[in-house]
Order: sequence, then C-alpha cells, then structure tokens
Amino acid sequence: MDIQNLIPFILLFFIPCSFCFTPIDNYLLNSGSHTNASLFNRVFVADSTFLSAEKSISLTNQNPPPNSPTLYHTARVFTNTATYRFSMKKNGIQLVRFHFFHFKTQGFDMKSSNFDVLVNNILVLTGLQSTSDDVLIKEFILKIESNLLEILFRPVGNSGFGYVNAVEVFNAPPDFVLDYGTRLVGPNGVEVYNKLSSQVLETIHRINVGGLKITPFNDTLWRTWIPDEDFLVFKDAAKAAVSTQTPNYQKGGSTPEIAPDNVYMTAQQMNRDNSILASRFNITWNFTVAPPGGGAPHLVRLHFCDIVSPVLNLLYFDVYINGYVAYKDLDLSSLTVHTLASPVYVDFVADSDDSGVIQINVGPSDLSSAMRMNAILNGAEIMKMVNVIDSSIVHRKKKLGVLVSSIVGGSVGLFIVIIVFLLAMKCRKKKPKLRTVESAGWTPLRMFGGSSLGRMLSETGSHGYSGLKIPFADIQSATNKFDRSLIIGSGGFGMVYKGVLKDNVKVAVKRGMPGSRQGLPEFQTEITILSKIRHRHLVSLVGFCEENSEMILVYEYVEKGPLKRHLYGSAAQPPLSWKQRLEICIGAARGLHYLHTGFAQGIIHRDIKSTNILLDENYVAKVADFGLSRSGPCMNETHVSTGVKGSFGYLDPEYYRRQQLTDKSDVYSFGVVLFEVLCGRPAVDPQLTREQVNLAEWALEWMNKGMLEHIVDPHLVGQIKDRSLKKFGETAEKCLAEYGVDRPTMGDVLWNLEYALQLQESGQQREPHTDSSTNEAVNVTNRVVLGSSSSNRRTERDYDNGCSDICGSQVFSQLMTNEGR
Repeated sequence: MDIQNLIPFILLFFIPCSFCFTPIDNYLLNSGSHTNASLFNRVFVADSTFLSAEKSISLTNQNPPPNSPTLYHTARVFTNTATYRFSMKKNGIQLVRFHFFHFKTQGFDMKSSNFDVLVNNILVLTGLQSTSDDVLIKEFILKIESNLLEILFRPVGNSGFGYVNAVEVFNAPPDFVLDYGTRLVGPNGVEVYNKLSSQVLETIHRINVGGLKITPFNDTLWRTWIPDEDFLVFKDAAKAAVSTQTPNYQKGGSTPEIAPDNVYMTAQQMNRDNSILASRFNITWNFTVAPPGGGAPHLVRLHFCDIVSPVLNLLYFDVYINGYVAYKDLDLSSLTVHTLASPVYVDFVADSDDSGVIQINVGPSDLSSAMRMNAILNGAEIMKMVNVIDSSIVHRKKKLGVLVSSIVGGSVGLFIVIIVFLLAMKCRKKKPKLRTVESAGWTPLRMFGGSSLGRMLSETGSHGYSGLKIPFADIQSATNKFDRSLIIGSGGFGMVYKGVLKDNVKVAVKRGMPGSRQGLPEFQTEITILSKIRHRHLVSLVGFCEENSEMILVYEYVEKGPLKRHLYGSAAQPPLSWKQRLEICIGAARGLHYLHTGFAQGIIHRDIKSTNILLDENYVAKVADFGLSRSGPCMNETHVSTGVKGSFGYLDPEYYRRQQLTDKSDVYSFGVVLFEVLCGRPAVDPQLTREQVNLAEWALEWMNKGMLEHIVDPHLVGQIKDRSLKKFGETAEKCLAEYGVDRPTMGDVLWNLEYALQLQESGQQREPHTDSSTNEAVNVTNRVVLGSSSSNRRTERDYDNGCSDICGSQVFSQLMTNEGR
C-alpha cells in the first residue's frame, strides 16, 4: 500500500473514542502486587483485598523484558484453590478478562502451570498451560443474577499450580447481548435463536476487517481488534475501503460500545478490478477456532457499515457461514433508518466445521445489478459458547439439600417407582425380528419431521442396497453404551467409536450429534452414496440406525486409521517407507477413479484429505467420509453448480471462485494430499512462516526451483530414486493447476503414480504410450474395457482390485454378519 493510500488509515488513529463508557462496577486488579499499575490509561489496583484466605504467593519478575508494562512484572501464584470475590451493584451481562504473562522466578516457571478457572461455578478455562511468549488475554462475557461474582483458580494435579497477572471485571453496556435478532445457521437453514444472554461466551477472534490494528486505547470497552489480512483465503478477491467520516449512528443500529468508530470506517469489498476473477465471486475468511474435531457452537457477530455506495438501495449481498446461507439478499439500508454509513451488526450462531474452522463468505446477491455487484464486511467477532457447570462445586453446595430431599421424599419416590414398573411390565411388547431396509422402511426422525430418503430406500429397494437397519440397542451393546474410552475420532457430524457386533466383527460407529453442522443431509448422502459403491479402496457401510432421533452410521473398521496419523503430528506412527506411501496413494487414486467413472454421472467426493484416507491392517488405502459427496454433471453438462464445501487447504480455488463443481476439484485436493505424503506436514500450518503456511503454494515454489528434494519428509531422505521423485512431483504439480481443464483425470493420476512406483522399484522407463496428462511415455498393459478417452478410462485392473456395481461378494466378505448383510 503506497503512502497516499495509507494516509486515511493513519488518520483513523487520531479519532478519539466517541464517548467514554463508565461501568458502575469496574474492578481492575494488579495481581500479586501491593501497588497500582497503569495500562492504556486504566489503573489496576492491588488484589489482596479481593482474595480469599486461601494460600497464594506474590511473585515479582526480577528481569522483566525492556519496555514491558509494569502490570506484567508481578503475578499471583496459586498452589491451592483460591477465590477472588467481587461485590456487584449491577446485575446482568459482565465482562471478565484474565491477563497471563509467564516468567520464571523463586522456583516457579509459569510455563509449567496447569490449572482451571471458574466464574460463579462455570468452568471457563480448563487445564490452562501458558506457553506463548506474548501476553495472553482471555475474555469472557456472561450474565450474573446475584450480587456476588466469584473467580476460582484451581490447580490441576499434585504438582500443578495456577497464576494470573491481572484481572478485569466490569459491567457490559446495555443491550450488549440481546435475546432477539440472533440467527441460528446450519443444515436446516436459518432459524431463530433466542437464548443468547444465557450463554457464557469466550472471545476467540476480534477482527477489524479492511483496517489496521485497534488497541484498547481507541476502544470504549478496552478491546483489541486485529487486521483481517491473515484470515483472507484469497487476498486478491478483496479490496480495502476506508472512510474519514464518523459513522452515522442511528437508534436500533450499532453503538460505539458494540464496536468502535474505526471498525465501521474501514471494510473489505469485492475487488472487481482484478480481471482474473469471475464476475461473480465471494470474499472468504477462515478462522481457526478449535482443534480438528473440536467443533462447538459459536457466536459470530458481523459488523456492517455501507461506506462504499453513493446512494441507498444499491448494495445487496449474501452472507454465508460454513457454506450455509446465513443472510440472503442483505440490504443494509433496510436495517437502519435509511441512512448511508449507518453501522449495524448481525448475530449468528453456528458450529465450527470438522477441521475446527469457521468460514465466513460475503458475495453478490441475485438482486445485484451487473454494474453494482458488490459485497462488504467491516468487522467480525467470533466467540465460543462455554457453558460448563463445575459438577464438583455444585455437588458440594447441594449435598445437604439432596440428603434432606431424599429422606423427605423417599416414600413418595418409592411409590412412583413401583407404579412406573407395573406400567412398563403391562406395556412391554415382544421384541420384533430384525428386518432389512427393503422390508422395514425408515424410522422417522421426529426432530427432522421424518426422513424422505428412508422412505425412498424402503419403497424402491435403494438401487440394490443390501445393508441393514441395525437396532439402537445392538449399537449400544457394540460400543459399551458409547464408552468414551472407545472413541477413535470426531468430526462435524459427531463422535466415532470402535465397536464389536454380535458375531465379533469390528466396526466403526459414527454417531451424529443433534444440531450438528452436518446433520441430516450428510447422513442421507452417506447412505445414498455408500449404497451404490463396492470397491476395495472405498470404506464399506455395514448399516445404519435412525431410532429415537439418532443418526448413526456403522462402517467396516479400518485398523490403522487415517493416513494423516502416519505422516506427522504427536500421534504419528512409525514412519511409512516411500514404497508404502506410493502404494497408499495408488490405492486412494483407484478408489477416486472408480467414483468418478463407475457411474453414468460419476460421484465427486468433495472432501479429499489425509484424514479421509484410512489404512487397514495391511496399509491398504480406503477413501472414507462421503457426507459432502455429490453426483457429477449429466452428459450434456460440464459442471454442477453448488455452494462451496470442503476443507481449508485442500479446496479447489476454481471451485471456490465459480462455485462450479467438477471431478477436477477432487483432483486438486488429491494433489495437496500427494505433497502431504511427500513432505510429511499438514496442508496448512499456521505456526510456520507466511511463505510456508500453505503446503500447496510452498511445494510448488520448490518445484519451480527444481529443488523438490529439499522439502521431502526427513524420514524419506536417501530412499527415493530421482526419477520416481520427479514423476511424483510432476503428477502433484499437474493436479494443482489453477484451472480444472489443465488438470489430469484421476485415471491419469493413477497411471502416473503407478509409473512412479515402477521407476522406484526398477528404475526403468515404461514402453511408450501417450498419457493425456503429460507428454512422457507410459506403458499400458491393461485392456480398456469402458470408454476410449482418458477421462473415462476404466481397465480390467479396476475390476480386479475393486468391484463393479454388480460384482460378487469379495469386497464385502468381511461384512458377512447377521447385522451387516
């Protein structure tokens, strides 16, 4: 950004806060100190008068970093449970902040701390271990109905201890969190969410979109807002907008306490100056909010202020969260008193996806004219819902009451139990025999109003589907009533348990969570897709359950789990050899090639990644998780128009820009997996430098340098023959071509990987054959049995290693069980 464009941004920081918010209750504690300390013109006082009599230690950093705030030179250390108590004059929504800055002194290294923090018996922080060298600030927003607010620090383990450098407790402004106007976004569309104020919210991200960092000095609630640059998926899609005029606050809209002026005076808008982009595209931000599989509901608060339109009613755009429509045809002027540059905010509740990410998109509405196509976003806040009541404390407080209630109500309770038992015996029915899907139909899901897919399966025979509806009781027995010790994975759909059916067949049981982000559509898609396919390199469906509003899928158990686990991470298994990795990639490619070509329209997986490629006991690859899959385009079509779904780091950029899905989107994702296999690192690693964060971009840079051998997994050094590495790298590179038309088919990818294996084992080149994806000659020894073009190539080997739709029972031999067939 040149200096001329930077001047408006600089001027923003000379704009004072619109007005100074003064909370009635405002406690600022300098923990572990006997004197006051100042930070951002706020005075933090000694904490001892607010601390209970429990044992604690005051520590002072003897060698504080130069120019560090005095507030972080001291700390309060808790070797036993201790409590801060605050007398509150005003009930309602409160803000609570904890400041953590570790140092080492007097035998305490705060990096080794381990402790829980509770606020009014609500567990807000658990097993906290501060390892960052920067100040860590944890902020919580919660509602209290009493005149006492208690903060409890509880060490974890015999050697654990807790600490804190500073504590803030103060009232939130009126209407800071409202119980109306919140939109619940998910697979069932947009619904009303009316219990926001009862939630405890932990701030995860607070973003000044299109602007610079805002410090607490320029925020009425002393918050920090960071720029959005590091969260933009495609930076070229966005263009910053800035206004030097103070926002036009209106009744019913936002206020300077909801977000400061500077947030509403900057924005990102569609960069229509970039000729590479299509006329219709979205701006996308990805925010990591939890570890993979750690999905949880979040409040997503989006801030808008139309600083880009010359007149009213020109700006219409759509908002998406995690691929779901969150707000269709948003007209900002209709949310304000018909005034330009009037700030508003909209609250959404959404779950993170299975990779722990919340994705936000804004893009043009169908109501937008071609000349006025635009979309904007000024700010974003993401807060995790963390309502967890600490059972141990609640139990102690209620113990006496429970005892008295038990004695007084004992006789009444016994009488009720007897009546219930007699009624149950009377209503007990003989257990029906198990029936297959074809004869049993589909048990309606009450919470979703029944399953049309289930009725289709029962009425039509499900296109030859021969699986079984497994009773919920049998699944409970197989998983020891969903014993948490049997959990082998988790995702946006729910937990995955290891189980054993009645005849000792091991299975993987995926149990959907009510209200999960994926939910019913993905449940139905999995059954529809898996009922069609039979292939050695695709995970097989044993059965399903849809009783009592449960959504459960039962698969063959794949012994060695996800490929990712064998490549990197703390749980990595013994390193795979290069030959093993090639064979795994070849197996996965065979499975995908079958998906793409084995049916009239083909099937597009849409979520290829290393966690969705499983390995059996012999390291045979099996592609899994078909919840996002779609049928491919019809014969006279080139693509399927659909909302963008997939996983960050693996997503086809052309699919993202155009929202046009083809099988080449799977090819792109598979290219990322190939580099993942070669380099032994994640597709996205935020802890690395900016140049290395995105694996695909980083690997292609080294390919262009002709130095791919410099980034291979250290475990593979000395194992890979040069010609095999060259062929493998070229194959991955072609998969990652910017445009789908330039990418090979999965059939071509398969041939090239087999060639790389041949070069590794023999070092000899194949006999000449024209390969549609490269100019290099390869040998074709298998007879083509379907189609003549490379895009439809299927060979006898496909049938030898897998099965057609009408093949025998070879693939399902391990599923010949009473429950599974």
